[in-house]
Amino acid sequence: MNNDLRARVSGVVVDAGHGGDDPGAVSNGLREKDFTLEAAKYLYQRLKELGIPVAITRDTDRTLSREERINTMVNSFGNGRDVLVLSNHINSGGGEGAEIYYPLRNNDELASMILEEIGNAGQKMRGTFQRRLPEDPSKDYYYIMRDTPNTQSLLIEYGFIDNANDVKKLQNNLLDYVEGVVKAVAEYADVPYTPPTENGSSGRYTVKKGDTLWGIARQFNTTVDALRTLNNLTSDVLQIGQVLILPGSEEDQETMIYTVQKGDSLWKLANQFGTSVAAIRELNNLTSDILRIGQTLQIPVAGNNVEESILYTVQKGDSLWSIANRYNTTVNAIRTLNNLTTDVLQIGQVLRIPGKPTESNPSGRTYTVQTGDTLWKIANQFGTTVDQLITLNDLQTTMLRPGQILKIS
Repeated sequence: MNNDLRARVSGVVVDAGHGGDDPGAVSNGLREKDFTLEAAKYLYQRLKELGIPVAITRDTDRTLSREERINTMVNSFGNGRDVLVLSNHINSGGGEGAEIYYPLRNNDELASMILEEIGNAGQKMRGTFQRRLPEDPSKDYYYIMRDTPNTQSLLIEYGFIDNANDVKKLQNNLLDYVEGVVKAVAEYADVPYTPPTENGSSGRYTVKKGDTLWGIARQFNTTVDALRTLNNLTSDVLQIGQVLILPGSEEDQETMIYTVQKGDSLWKLANQFGTSVAAIRELNNLTSDILRIGQTLQIPVAGNNVEESILYTVQKGDSLWSIANRYNTTVNAIRTLNNLTTDVLQIGQVLRIPGKPTESNPSGRTYTVQTGDTLWKIANQFGTTVDQLITLNDLQTTMLRPGQILKIS
């Protein structure tokens, strides 16, 4: 391996070709977009496990415009030669085997390494190629190469959707071929390669074809409700490649729910709550650092702080002084516990208040009712249920009054 000829890999962008309204190649009821999504999600997760900075263009079956796809590719880690773009595809046209296209600006080193590993995994190797735009042969045919002019952008074709041999291989061995890509990228980036652990042994489980929440819960001796709660699931429908956190894992930790406010960033939230950007990304399965106002995030909370603090959500009209008086503490104590550099508060901001949760309020979290609030609205905001709110607060009616303080499960 000649490291002098190779730039350090600063990041990898994984692309799931096609998606949504664009199915890609179709044959015998099979759609390219389904295979590419499965491949991309697996590749994204495995590179993340190896510690390689990675982003993904889409992790659901959604339509991406050309502009959206390119923006993700060039904005995730920049547009330098040290950025790899791996676009996953399935071929058509009656051929057989895997082939890889690489840009006119690059040599075939990385493409050849990946193709060889796919071949080692059992797929026929057709070769590595470059393709020129017919109307301007000085340019690449594929826009993911033309519009990312400095990155090492590869288009990986794992096999042919209209070839009987390849279809069987793609249905049974696709992820083996993708693991070959992982090996090659790790070698290229000079990152130690470790094979995938048994699914679930790391505290995370990657959903496979045919999985159900009930089946996963039974396999890991837990309950469907525990999986739903831990992963913030609003539906029992699972997607192949979806990663679930398992109860009892290191990630099954104390967390708080935070609603994103105007001006928030992952860096700001990590500093505010004494955690890291990476921890928030992992806990929420984020594939982008872009946040939207109103988005709900789980925030890791250190155990020692959980035991000695109550969680309070800032309401309209609150000040550090009013909150300190309400909880019989001091402004300085709240400032110190929350690493505050200003006394200006934002509505929805979550503060730790000195004090221990009580048996009647084991989470230690409270919420002050606002005009227009309902139990249903509050339950949805904090990821709980109306029945739990009624039980925890000994409510005799569902009618709320502004200023009423509720305990939050």
